[in-house]
Amino acid sequence: MSSRPRKAAPEHTALLTAAFPARLQAEAAYIAEDICPSVMSGRGLSVIVQDESLTLPYRVQHGGGESLSSKLDEPQALIYACIQSRHHDGHVRQRQIERLAGTSEPWVVPFMVQLCSEYVVEVLQDIEACLPLLDKHVYGTVLRGNPAFLHLAQQRMTSYWDCYYRRRWRRSETYVGFRLFKQFREWQVSD
Repeated sequence: MSSRPRKAAPEHTALLTAAFPARLQAEAAYIAEDICPSVMSGRGLSVIVQDESLTLPYRVQHGGGESLSSKLDEPQALIYACIQSRHHDGHVRQRQIERLAGTSEPWVVPFMVQLCSEYVVEVLQDIEACLPLLDKHVYGTVLRGNPAFLHLAQQRMTSYWDCYYRRRWRRSETYVGFRLFKQFREWQVSD
C-alpha cells in the first residue's frame, strides 16, 4: 500500500465498506484508507446477497491508481476491482470487466450487472464477450433475490439505448444491452 499518510473521510469509508459483505468490510476499509475517495456521487444501489444488505456506490472518484491492484492480496484486489467498476472514468470501469468476470463470488454480481446498465457500449460489448466466464448459477441466485435491482438496471440500459443508440440499433434485439439482460433474465428464472 501507499506510504503517503492519508486519512479517508469516515463517511466515505462507510459508504465503500457498505458495498461488501461483513466478512470483507475490514479489507474494504483498508483500501478506502489508501485510495482516499474524494467524491461519491449518486444514491447508493441496494441489494441483498447471501442474506446481507449491500449498498453499491453509484460513482466513486479517488486518488488510487490501477497499479495498486498488484500490491493487494486476492480478496483485496477483487474488492478494489469492484470499487474501480464504479469509478467516474468509463475506461477505468471497462478495465475491471475481465477481473470481475473471472470470479464466482456472489457479492461481485451486482457490480457486473450495474456495469451492464451503463451508456458506454464498449463496456457492454466486453461484458458480452465474457458471458461464458460468468457462473450462471451464482448470477441466477443473486438476481432471483434482487428482482427490483435487475429491473432498474435494465430500465437504465433501455433509457441509454433510447437516448444514444436507437438510431444505430433500431431493433432492440440487435443491441448488446438487451442481449445481456435477456441472458440475466434467463439465469434468474433457471435453477
